[in-house]
Amino acid sequence: MTNLSLPDARALVAAAMTACGHSAGAAETIADHLLDCELRGLSFGGLARALSIAERIRTTAAPPQPIRVVTETPVSATLDGGDQVGYLVGMHALHLAVAKARAQGIAVVGARNTWYTGMFSYYLEKAAKAGLAGMIAGSGPAVVAPHGGTEARFGTNPIAFGFPASPTPVIWDIGTSAVMYGEVTLKARLGEKLPPRQAYDAAGVPTLDAAAALEGAFGVWGGHKGSGLALVVQLLGMMTGAAADPPGVSDCGFFIVLFDPGVLTDPDDYRQRVAAFAESVRATRPVEATRPVRVPFDRSVTRRNETLRRGTIDVPEAVVEALRQEAAGV
Repeated sequence: MTNLSLPDARALVAAAMTACGHSAGAAETIADHLLDCELRGLSFGGLARALSIAERIRTTAAPPQPIRVVTETPVSATLDGGDQVGYLVGMHALHLAVAKARAQGIAVVGARNTWYTGMFSYYLEKAAKAGLAGMIAGSGPAVVAPHGGTEARFGTNPIAFGFPASPTPVIWDIGTSAVMYGEVTLKARLGEKLPPRQAYDAAGVPTLDAAAALEGAFGVWGGHKGSGLALVVQLLGMMTGAAADPPGVSDCGFFIVLFDPGVLTDPDDYRQRVAAFAESVRATRPVEATRPVRVPFDRSVTRRNETLRRGTIDVPEAVVEALRQEAAGV
């Protein structure tokens, strides 16, 4: 492992993203998202993802186009992402949704023709800071088998909900697959094995080989219930105009709904009641005395604060060296 200071890690990602064609501002937007993953201990979505972005751009013949609004009403919009990476498209959709929700009380924004949208909690935390509650769902290429099957039909299909509260929001962000695409990609890059019962190879045989899993299918999370949720998320993503099964890493659907609690109740009182209820959940008598009950997003906030105090992150040497080569244009 290589120990990097947080400024050095950010600069390395920004340099790699600039080298593969992004503007300085776009590179910084991507770097901020990836570094937040590292701060929260989600390394599969952190610096290693920058390598996947660079590889995707390098192997795509057609250059990306500007993000554009296809249709729009006072409370909604549909974006064509222009095949731009999702960290940029997601932020564009978020800013549009926040503005509409503040003006109208509710906003529904969809984006298609994009890829790698990252952690939905990243966007919902920003929405919550603006006083808004919301939900994001995202579809993608078929890499996950439905319950009872071994052939891919769903994307990893994350879904997340966020609610404003002080001092931190309540955010529930999950993928509906047994393992996330970024985790499998990183393990394949590092030559590491998957845990049992997470994936199948192309012939439908259970596998621990991450590279074989990328050619086969991941398992679904939560049995038949998770499989049903994955199907629903796929349909929400398709509502943006995204394909049901796009080729390769492409045309992910990004579906965001934001609400202003103030259209229904006193917003400050709501924030206080959300915070109080979250505290009551944390105060639940635990099954194990040494493991207190947590509220979704607690672990992320704690881990991020610890990493910020430490000021450094550990990154696999192979990832750091590959990023340095990308940044140098090698």
